[in-house]
Amino acid sequence: MLVIGQEVQLQEGEPAMIVTGYASGMIECRWYDGHCVRQEAFREEELIAVGGEHQQAC
Repeated sequence: MLVIGQEVQLQEGEPAMIVTGYASGMIECRWYDGHCVRQEAFREEELIAVGGEHQQAC
């Protein structure tokens, strides 16, 4: 299970994103695209955790 504050990315690769919340069964993520902060919601199966750190769920 992915938790708020965890770094993730799409299974296809970039971008690295941070989990910011959950809504309607989707995982909300934010990332900086080089110009601005972007936000989008994804299904959990579309995402993979980056690195070995795990944050506590809020």
